[in-house]
Amino acid sequence: MQPHPVPAPGHIVALIPAHDEGPRIGAVVAAAVAHLRVLVVDDGSADDTAAIAEAAGATVISQHPNQGKGAALRAGFVRALAHGFDAVVTLDGDGQHDPAELPRFVDAAASGGTELIIGRRDFARMPLVRRLANGLGTLLLSAAVGRWIPDNQSGYRLVGRRLMSAMLDSREDGFAFEVEMIAVCLREDWPIRWVPVSTIYGDEQSHIRPLHHLREFIAVARRARRIVRSGRF
Repeated sequence: MQPHPVPAPGHIVALIPAHDEGPRIGAVVAAAVAHLRVLVVDDGSADDTAAIAEAAGATVISQHPNQGKGAALRAGFVRALAHGFDAVVTLDGDGQHDPAELPRFVDAAASGGTELIIGRRDFARMPLVRRLANGLGTLLLSAAVGRWIPDNQSGYRLVGRRLMSAMLDSREDGFAFEVEMIAVCLREDWPIRWVPVSTIYGDEQSHIRPLHHLREFIAVARRARRIVRSGRF
């Protein structure tokens, strides 16, 4: 196994993909810049997301048209790698991740170094539909890859340089992209760790369609299994 680089706080950037988050992005960025430099990828927003994020202290990349979360994260990885950052911490721009918890990822990386640190949520605090979807997804992916993966869909995570580079050729989007990160780490024998994070949900309506989500996740779990076993996606 290759040595695990230990990112220093000054070499980590917070990466926030955002689409039409004008009402929320300012508060998220303002809280995040208290801990790390912030890079926002405005993914084809029709509102003032980019302007508000920049005014709050973020560096902003804009891509048009909307290309999805996976493409937004890859654009952020490219910028972070080009500017010499050792790692990014990804978090959502809608307020479901508490920026005050950014130091948990920085401290976890500094304590031993790793390629992927995932924020582990408390499923019991989720709305019922999300709790069921995440719980079933945990079981399916863990069975597929042969290792217990306690939270595979959390978007709050630290991603190291090697993993960022490895993910640039991915064409996955949404939660599939984030699941693929886990599979790539398992294939390469790169360390994965978890840190506890808050489970935050407002009164927004869930867009999860249980049967559709289940079929989609089964397909994603099968692809993850192929990555781990054969090195191909």
